[in-house]
Amino acid sequence: MLKKYSILFLLTHIIVNGIFAQDVIADNMLLFQRDNGGWPKHYLNKKINYTTIFSEAEKATIKDEENRNDATIDNDATTKEIRYLLNIYKKLGTQKYFKAAEKGIDYLLTAQYKNGGWPQFYPDLSSYRHLITYNDNAMVNALNILQDIVEHKNDFDIVNSKYTEKATLAVQRGIDCILKTQLKVNQVLTGWCQQYDEFTLEPADARKFELASIASSETVGIVYFLMRFKTPNENIKTSIKQAVAWLQKVKIDGFEYKDIVAPTLPKGKDRVLISNKNESVWARFYDIKTGKPIFAGRDAQKHFQLAEIEHERRIGYGWYGTWPKKLLDKDFIKWEKEVN
Repeated sequence: MLKKYSILFLLTHIIVNGIFAQDVIADNMLLFQRDNGGWPKHYLNKKINYTTIFSEAEKATIKDEENRNDATIDNDATTKEIRYLLNIYKKLGTQKYFKAAEKGIDYLLTAQYKNGGWPQFYPDLSSYRHLITYNDNAMVNALNILQDIVEHKNDFDIVNSKYTEKATLAVQRGIDCILKTQLKVNQVLTGWCQQYDEFTLEPADARKFELASIASSETVGIVYFLMRFKTPNENIKTSIKQAVAWLQKVKIDGFEYKDIVAPTLPKGKDRVLISNKNESVWARFYDIKTGKPIFAGRDAQKHFQLAEIEHERRIGYGWYGTWPKKLLDKDFIKWEKEVN
């Protein structure tokens, strides 16, 4: 019998009367859920590890913080918990997991701005947390959950039917926000910035090293979301096609992005572009006006060469990547055949 279950499954479940009735990960998620329905991303300044076995004293301390305003959709927070709790509820039938997931859905619906965007944090709107945030697919993750509710798929077929209409309206507003925030350069649509002012919908800086720019990784996430719709209208089709055209235009052929040995530098390494005729990469950020890759350190100054920013930021952030490769090589081609 033991061979039928993975070690992780056995470690994260508690057997009650011979039936799997509770889940350690899910119980920890309930422990960290804020009273507004959302989840934080950190505990003691570190990413929350839901496999941790907390002491009773630690549980009491965590529970005492349930009214904090640090709930967020950043770093997959809130959305990953909702998905996990619904999935484990379908396996175990434990009602408290289901109720917590629906409370999380309520949080997503409440946090959405009237113009369709989502702030990175809610209700804490201090600093750059109030900005409409595509960064690391934050807003797209929320929209994908709501669209799953609309389509009754990926475990969301079991949520209360009252959420279908709410989710439909929220998704419509979200798409409207996406289309309005797609950046246009010389009258041609391109991609999206990581974050936008929630009132003007203008591109905005976030962290000091994340300047307002056209972001390739976030553009990929948005395009994949828009490609979900089987009968997209012309505005959505145009948005997708122009974003893909931009991604094709800014591809950097003949290079790969990797760590190299650098004995004289901290940690003995540096992160650079290396010539490789068989590879291609994309910069994370492109200057809106010039279309050139840009980089910034903790002084928030724009640079056009990666080597010009401090070493800590060079190796501490993903300045280049291959995020669009699968989209361009396979998925967009398939989508275009299906919708045309």
